[in-house]
Amino acid sequence: MRSGDGYDADLTEDLTDEATYERVRAEQYAARRMTRRGVLRMSAGAGLGAAAFGAAGTTLAPAPARAGSAPASARAFAAAAAASGIVKPLPPELFIPQGTNAEMRWEAMRGQGYLTPVDRFFVRNHVSTPLIDAGTWRLKLWGTGLHGSPTEDRPVEFSYEDLLGLRAETLTASVECTGNGRSFFTSQQGQTVSGTAWKLGAVGVARWRGVRLSTVLERAGLTRKAVDILPRGLDPDYVDKGENLGRVRRPLPVAKALKDVLLAYEMNGRPLPPDHGAPVRLVVPSWVGIASVKWVGDIQVADEPLFSPWNTRYYRLFGPGYPPEGSAPLTRMNVKSAFELPWDGTLPAGRHVLHGRSWSGNGRVRHTDISVDGGRTWHRARPRDLHAPARGWTRWEYPWRPGGTGRHELLARATDETGATQPATWPENTLGYLFGAVVRHPITIA
Repeated sequence: MRSGDGYDADLTEDLTDEATYERVRAEQYAARRMTRRGVLRMSAGAGLGAAAFGAAGTTLAPAPARAGSAPASARAFAAAAAASGIVKPLPPELFIPQGTNAEMRWEAMRGQGYLTPVDRFFVRNHVSTPLIDAGTWRLKLWGTGLHGSPTEDRPVEFSYEDLLGLRAETLTASVECTGNGRSFFTSQQGQTVSGTAWKLGAVGVARWRGVRLSTVLERAGLTRKAVDILPRGLDPDYVDKGENLGRVRRPLPVAKALKDVLLAYEMNGRPLPPDHGAPVRLVVPSWVGIASVKWVGDIQVADEPLFSPWNTRYYRLFGPGYPPEGSAPLTRMNVKSAFELPWDGTLPAGRHVLHGRSWSGNGRVRHTDISVDGGRTWHRARPRDLHAPARGWTRWEYPWRPGGTGRHELLARATDETGATQPATWPENTLGYLFGAVVRHPITIA
């Protein structure tokens, strides 16, 4: 590799190790004396020369608007849903509209079993859901990390039928937006952050079926010098404050790509729906949701680190205590818990059994503690999934007889198998990523 780029040629093979990869990337930044402004300049240009590249014969179309008669409040909700560019229905009892996104209502998960049904799985879109014909779709792989260094114009291609013909695997795993819980930086900690004001509904667990990414990379001719891959979606270009950043794409270390990443074409036993990545998406277990690129159309495979706005401008931690260029690119998700209750809702007086779920990017949840008195005392919840999938979540329940009517605060605090637990507060970052503190859930007993 080029010595002037700040990384040692002797470390080329070691860059397939995630820890070394991040350290070398940090050294690269230091060598270039990059400020955050420099990162932004690089991210704005990274890959834009190829922003118009698409799968030959692929049909792209905006999501259709939905129409119908309804009461005024329902019509307003329907109008917001139509403007979102999301294809599936977004009934108000299941979703909270969030611009181009849709947040799952946690009370809608009560009694739904372990998996999140597709009809209430959250939607995170940068622009709008594309409608793609699986018959003409192609996955194109190219770059210096493949034998023969195929180019964008002459890539290695796989059709949908090609993927169906390869050995299939099934993976039960969560996908979670990196900003899940962002609103609590403001409501609980009084801090101003930017981005979609999610509560805790930007997460879901599904049973994904598809082909290991490692299988496709090996068939495409992966070399030992490959360092990064750069999957790119087929959704429309993303424009931020008038600047066209191209299609969503985010680098992934080869070490992670070869470990447990799936090219998924089914979700909960059925073909992927449009809003969740049809015809094929990545599922990157335990990592930030942006890594699980939807509607994947091409993958660059390189023998050096790759960059895009989604690992330079976004999905780093910026703010007090962080360097000007931000933290290292975000990888694993953290520990969270949620009650299957309406937010700031009302329950009748009497005995209740509280239900909820806890999850972590580090692995299985060991236990969850509940407080029904605002955090003064804590008690162990009863787990409902003694052998939950390592990359999913754990359901739990806790019996509660409120001591009186009025407003209460319910808290759930999970601890995972690594010992990581949810603290009372979380360090601020300006983009509001990875909120991991205990959430104070308000409820009124009438």
